[in-house]
Amino acid sequence: MLYLYNKEAGKPQLILSGDDHRYLFKVRRHKAEDVLHLRNLEDGLLYTYLISHIDKRTVMLDLKESQILEIKAKQSLHIGWCIIDPKNIEKVLPSLNEMGVGKITFIYCKRSQKSFKPDFKRLAKILLNSSQQSGRSEMMQLEMADDLHTFLQENPQSKMLNFSESHFAANTAFETIVVGCEGGFSKEEETLFTFKDIIGFDTSLVLKSESAICAVASLKLL
Repeated sequence: MLYLYNKEAGKPQLILSGDDHRYLFKVRRHKAEDVLHLRNLEDGLLYTYLISHIDKRTVMLDLKESQILEIKAKQSLHIGWCIIDPKNIEKVLPSLNEMGVGKITFIYCKRSQKSFKPDFKRLAKILLNSSQQSGRSEMMQLEMADDLHTFLQENPQSKMLNFSESHFAANTAFETIVVGCEGGFSKEEETLFTFKDIIGFDTSLVLKSESAICAVASLKLL
């Protein structure tokens, strides 16, 4: 873990208890005079604290310094993701966060199962743990869209990832792309994009939605 999240980070003194105390005391085996890095994920600052006191229930920290240290992807990427099984979303979300995806908007596309409902509270916890591990200094944004038409009204410059002779590797000058669910896009959804706005991978293999989205993020951001 590269830093510990605390919404109060930045205050001259902090007292940690509960899960934070258990992690520092029982997992990391920290002791008095050790140095810790904290973020509040709002101001882009990395705060350095000294453990001034630690006992069986609490940890007391004294602020020593702060520095502006933003750690994020060099490019911007917003993914419109046609909803798949939330369990599969949760498996790949940490990887997408580590690669620097800025925003994911989940979309109920024609072939998405309406019974699938992302648990945003759970996803936020997954993103928080991933950010602490990877050092990312700002949280990924998560949103919902009722359908693809609504999403495109708000993001008219979007590309579609689909089967195409226009290959992804030669078309990375975009910020927003839509990735389909299992079964792909309907014909009606495909007509919402012009021919030049549909790009694909240079492969004959058929990828699962979560595989495709990881490929998009890695090729665009890394």
